[in-house]
Amino acid sequence: MGRQLSSTNGAVIAGAATAALVPAKVATKGASAPAQCPAPPEPPWRGLDRLGHAAMARAVGGVSPLGICLDWLDWAMHLAMAPGKQLSIALASLQSPEEAARQFERYHHRPDPRFRHPDWKTWPFSQWQSAFQRLEGSWDAATHGVSGATPHDQQAVNFIGRQVLDMFSPSNFWFANPEVLEAIGDTGGLNLLKGARRWWMDACAMAAGHAPGASAENMEVFRVGKDIAATPGTVIYRNDMLELIRYAPATSETWREPVLIIPSWLLKYYILDLSPHNSLIRYLVQHGHTVYAISWKNPGEEAREWGMDEYVHDGLLAALQEAAQDSGGRRIHGVGYCLGGTLLAITAAALARRHERRPLLRSITLLAAQTDFAEPGELGLFISHSGLTFLDALMWQQGYLDGRQLAGVFQLLNSRDLIWSRLVRDYLLGRELRLTDLMAWNADITRLPYRMHSETLNRLYLNNDLAAGRLCVRGQPVALADIRIPMYAVATERDHISPWESVYKLHLLYHRDLTFVLCSGGHNVGIVSEPGLPNRDFRWGLRHQGAAYVGPADWAEQAERVEGSWWPHWEAWLVRHSAPKGPAPAYPPEGAICDAPGEYVHGR
Repeated sequence: MGRQLSSTNGAVIAGAATAALVPAKVATKGASAPAQCPAPPEPPWRGLDRLGHAAMARAVGGVSPLGICLDWLDWAMHLAMAPGKQLSIALASLQSPEEAARQFERYHHRPDPRFRHPDWKTWPFSQWQSAFQRLEGSWDAATHGVSGATPHDQQAVNFIGRQVLDMFSPSNFWFANPEVLEAIGDTGGLNLLKGARRWWMDACAMAAGHAPGASAENMEVFRVGKDIAATPGTVIYRNDMLELIRYAPATSETWREPVLIIPSWLLKYYILDLSPHNSLIRYLVQHGHTVYAISWKNPGEEAREWGMDEYVHDGLLAALQEAAQDSGGRRIHGVGYCLGGTLLAITAAALARRHERRPLLRSITLLAAQTDFAEPGELGLFISHSGLTFLDALMWQQGYLDGRQLAGVFQLLNSRDLIWSRLVRDYLLGRELRLTDLMAWNADITRLPYRMHSETLNRLYLNNDLAAGRLCVRGQPVALADIRIPMYAVATERDHISPWESVYKLHLLYHRDLTFVLCSGGHNVGIVSEPGLPNRDFRWGLRHQGAAYVGPADWAEQAERVEGSWWPHWEAWLVRHSAPKGPAPAYPPEGAICDAPGEYVHGR
């Protein structure tokens, strides 16, 4: 959610009555165990296979070596039988440095950040840069447009080759990088000493189970509940899966319908409640909205059988019912981020099947959330039957997927910025790392239950069951076409986890009025985009019910562009779909369990 992988299945039920959909509220608001669905029987020899796959997956970082070999074999054999393509690759290797740079910009939609320093234009650095970029161009030419080879296999081979090439970029070596040589001259080599110290601190942090840059000293800069996740509130409900937080009102009157924030279970909820100036939750409270937020528990091996049904019923539906009851029976504005948005869409579709006279939801907002996973970007390169067999075996043995394993995948998806550029900045240039609230959140690693993550990867990413109408909630199929409430969807231009063209496919699944927003930035920075920041803009458009479909490229040309953050635009949309203001709810509420951010957010 730039965070780490980037990137779920199950069944979502639609029972006849609310009591059948949502577990009964615990009278003491204490813990309640999620309902368990019986697992399908497996042959006795399956466990032995899984042990073998798990051992191999642990040795190779959860990636299937068989899948990589098959991808390479398909590409290589078809390339060997394509003399015309081979000639085009040879011509690509002779292209000028300017054309190589333009090709990079066309492919990555921005200039290569590794060669920004002006001395890269001088000899001999210009020669090294142009040779490297011609090599990149040749590789791109070799792994695109090979007749007969499947697009997935070509993209997978291209991705693996890019990771190898990036290791040998001249920008990564102190003696070949003019910016590093300039720093050595200016500091007398002190930059390399600072970089060595930074490397040691990161190594110690990783040995302690933290992300690089997450040393104890750095983590004290942003303390959860003090500096981040600090919007005043109380936990009003808790079960074994989540805590529900209700935030203190900041105005004497509030809009009638409250807002419920649903984060992805892949991350800590306070991505939307960072520093006070950088908190979407605080922004909503200050503009007169009553806000609730789900804080998912960081699960361990005991939660291995929590699946989609449990996250729908004992998770989101329980939170929706509790928020509605706490707010006096008001309908809820549901807001889901990343896979939390996917979960919200699934739940809304399940609720829509019941045709209730008084539905729980008033509107839906999806933030960087996919509902059609046919084209999930480079994340899809990790999704194959072979790859998921190895990863599933690893999770089965552990009972969960460790957040550090997930983080590595997300870093590979944006390795130029998250790995190699950081290596140069921190270890060669020795620049002081200015820790941000977003970096502190990113280092706060979570785990993923075995069953939930396995279902997500297989049912959503691999089989695309939600878009195809095959996804069931307790045996009942769900379809987004059944949803009849207003929807607002936000995508980001440089999202390497939820590509905006993939998010845009919502237009094909949901047929009511849809407001679609495309904002600048990436998966996290584009969403966490408080008003007042420079160089921020967004495009938006409203597709009315019954209007003809417009493709993403045409939509981007036709959409209205607005300078600044998308937050005010969305807040005004919420107001238009809310009843007039009334007195703010009493605070603190009766029966509060503890102050926000609660206990689950501190789970390690």
